[in-house]
Amino acid sequence: MIKMTKNDIAIALSGILSSKKEAEAAVNKVFEEMSNSLKNGDKVIITGFGSFNMLETKTKQGRNPRTCEKLLIAPMKKIRFKQSKKFFE
Repeated sequence: MIKMTKNDIAIALSGILSSKKEAEAAVNKVFEEMSNSLKNGDKVIITGFGSFNMLETKTKQGRNPRTCEKLLIAPMKKIRFKQSKKFFE
């Protein structure tokens, strides 16, 4: 499996755009807008790829593995990704 970073995406886009710097700015802007939308509770849909949305987990019971003491785990915000049906074809 190959890991693809933001820099790799920018390099791939630099062939289409005039420079790598311009491509990096475009990639950063896309991720910035996605982050802002998710923080505002909006769903981000990329047709043919998938969708992202923010979920808040409930408070749940846990335990300290060292002391076996029961404790409450606070609610957290998580990003959920649901892939497009095209990945199943």
